[in-house]
Amino acid sequence: MVDIKRIIPCILMIGLLQAGCVSVDKFNEQLNDLRTVKNLTSDVEYVQHKLESLHPDLYHYISKKDLEYKFDSLKASLTNPMTSYDFYFRLSPVIASIKQGHTQTLPLTKKLKFKEKILVKKSGTSPLSQYDFELFNNGLYIVKNNSNDTTIKTGTEVLSVDGINPVELITKYKKTFTSDGTNTTFFSRKLAKGFPRYFYYETGIKDSVICQLKYKETYRTITLKRPVITTKSDNRKSKEVIALDQKLQKKESQKRRLLGYDPLKKVYSKMLTFPVQDSSVAVLKINDFMKGNFRKFYKQSFQLLDTLHTKILILDLRDNGGGLIRDINTLYSYLADSSFHLIEKPVVTSKTSLWHFGYYANHPFWFQAIQTLFFPVVVELNIITYLKTRKGPDNKYRISIRESRITHPSTHRFKGKVYVLINGGSYSASSLLSSNLKSSKRATFVGQETGGADNGCVAGIMPVRSLPSSKVQVRIGLLECKTPYTSLMDGRGIFPDVEITPTLNDRLNGIDPELQWILKDIDLNKKGFK
Repeated sequence: MVDIKRIIPCILMIGLLQAGCVSVDKFNEQLNDLRTVKNLTSDVEYVQHKLESLHPDLYHYISKKDLEYKFDSLKASLTNPMTSYDFYFRLSPVIASIKQGHTQTLPLTKKLKFKEKILVKKSGTSPLSQYDFELFNNGLYIVKNNSNDTTIKTGTEVLSVDGINPVELITKYKKTFTSDGTNTTFFSRKLAKGFPRYFYYETGIKDSVICQLKYKETYRTITLKRPVITTKSDNRKSKEVIALDQKLQKKESQKRRLLGYDPLKKVYSKMLTFPVQDSSVAVLKINDFMKGNFRKFYKQSFQLLDTLHTKILILDLRDNGGGLIRDINTLYSYLADSSFHLIEKPVVTSKTSLWHFGYYANHPFWFQAIQTLFFPVVVELNIITYLKTRKGPDNKYRISIRESRITHPSTHRFKGKVYVLINGGSYSASSLLSSNLKSSKRATFVGQETGGADNGCVAGIMPVRSLPSSKVQVRIGLLECKTPYTSLMDGRGIFPDVEITPTLNDRLNGIDPELQWILKDIDLNKKGFK
């Protein structure tokens, strides 16, 4: 007999997937539609209202009068119908004028059906995403090759991609986002890193691109393709070899869960290494505060440093775009000399503003149906946030979170000397951590000014809102996260004690000048020359 109880869930799932496909088709059909002036004006008013009601520090870097003038000017300039894509380039500079980097406009892009997403994933990494880029002397250069094509050398300049000048494309998108405050180091890092994404916005998904490249004085044209994914056959392998392969795969999987792993760049999120022959110096490289089992990793790492009697720790936060605040709070507990609170109680606009975190926003219909099953949990969380949010004597609402309360140093806290490597890509949570380390005089900083502000940012919870007509998306930070230390240079990042900016020649020669300076400084201290 047919088991009805098993069939009904399958029928419902198939129905939800079909409904999702229909909604994707409907969404993609209107990408190039012209939006009326009335509808675009309504979208501007919608996002302005959302910012005023949800953003807790909207007028920090721009006055209310100036921001209202920019919105009024934008509405006045909307005299003809336009596509959502064109509207994005009109709206995004106004949002960027707030100078709060986490509040950002996102362009409208084609949605993929479930099967298409699977196919793209199986096809492998897109051609341009296999490379890391940097900007030097008004040119875009490849500084790391993650592809299988070893003929493309570090320091290769990209002159064009499918006839598109990369510098012109980058310039086009420069006004669509901002750093925190008046910081400038963030832009070059983000623009270079974002080039593959900007190209996708312009051309859509591509399996291959034709690039004109220049390495030193040699020019060539090359076709970059997605990597060919091959599955190795186990037919000729013995049972012992197969068992060994499976054991190694399991071990690697466990390692990736612990350290976190970026399959695109083929790097671990967190790594502890020892750059000199003995274990007196360690390098803790953290690419992000998102992936991996951070509590277990930090516990194991600092226990090891304690056991090895490591004297000097180099914390590498270069190009760390941030992540979870509970991650940096845990890390700081192993570095702090005394009890601390990482941030002040975050400011929000009201007792209910965190209810707008966007539980259903921008998810397909079938996923929203599944989310509904967990809605009672959301209601319970909303009640908790409501009760934890209180109005202070300054008439501001603040919510108490773990990271705003006193935290004691961990048992195996590192007691030696600490260096921190930073640059314009050090942003958000990595800047909050750096601010605490710098202000408490716990570390020596080497590199360039961070892209994130020294005094904090508006982030934490960042719902993305699709505008009713254009469907252009705007991300808004809901929590004003301020550090307990206040820098007089408001709107700037954490400045290094020793400023070192890598050059193109450094990249060509495989030199890390910031790390080299630290190792030399350590050596000089050992020899008593300093």
